[in-house]
Amino acid sequence: MSEAPRPRRRGRTTLLIAAAAVLGTCTGFLVQADREPTRLPSLSQPVVKQAKGEVEPLSAAQDRHVKVDGDLRKLLLKKPSGAKKADWLGDSDGWMSLASYADAFEKPGGAFGDLVHDEFRRAAVTGWESGDVSVTIRLIQYRQEEYAAADRAAGDAQYWAEDEDDTDSWVVPGTEDGMAYVHNEPETEPGYLPLYSAEAHAWRGDIAVEVWVYDTKPITKKKIMDLAERQMERL
Repeated sequence: MSEAPRPRRRGRTTLLIAAAAVLGTCTGFLVQADREPTRLPSLSQPVVKQAKGEVEPLSAAQDRHVKVDGDLRKLLLKKPSGAKKADWLGDSDGWMSLASYADAFEKPGGAFGDLVHDEFRRAAVTGWESGDVSVTIRLIQYRQEEYAAADRAAGDAQYWAEDEDDTDSWVVPGTEDGMAYVHNEPETEPGYLPLYSAEAHAWRGDIAVEVWVYDTKPITKKKIMDLAERQMERL
């Protein structure tokens, strides 16, 4: 086996080149030291005058973050004159805890875990009754530190609404993908009047919007769309 080549030794030529380089550098320093310093060009720029006057902060009506970070209940539609507060609200102050909101689902246990994962922040609710008509509106706010949970929540609700048989649907004006639904087939139970339902699901920013309407008679498109549009305008 042949031996590996050894590194080449530095000879006299290499030392002479190194010495010449050092000598040249020293000479350059000495020549530069005898010269007058060269004046550098000015770096100053024209002075821009500052605008006078004060900038007025946005009002709560203009600044959406002020609105949605305040009292969420104030963004809910007001109970119409002549209607009464929904009996199921009881002595509620308009807030829903995570547990109480999860209890509104068919499987509260699973819903509770999903809401924790989705970074549920808070929920506001209102409801009223007028004759046989019952209305429920919820605003569900999420922290959204990981992803757009409000968009996802509205999408999930729309999925289940569309899964119902004999259902008509329409886009809610003023929203990107908000939808309103009228279920034409009523729920029936012996001893009870048929119960028709309609719903709307949309979102804006970190808030998911739910609108529910129940009646013993078929619900019109105009009814659910009017509620959905007016609620979205308040956001």
